Amino acid sequence: MTQDKIEQINALARKAKTEGLTEDEKALQQQLRAEYIAAYRRSLEETLRNTTIVYPDGTRKKLRPKNEAKE
Repeated sequence: MTQDKIEQINALARKAKTEGLTEDEKALQQQLRAEYIAAYRRSLEETLRNTTIVYPDGTRKKLRPKNEAKE
């Protein structure tokens, strides 16, 4: 996600607190937030794929199997 889109999200959030948003601005805000969340999740996929949980009894389990399909 580009910095200008992040700034646009912030500007819409500030405007929502003070003036309120039009329906078009609300839709744009929702779309930009969804893009931001999707980009964040994509950035974490490799970490999640390589994470192992170690339980107190010493057993280990992969957080996500390598053959799991992408969402």
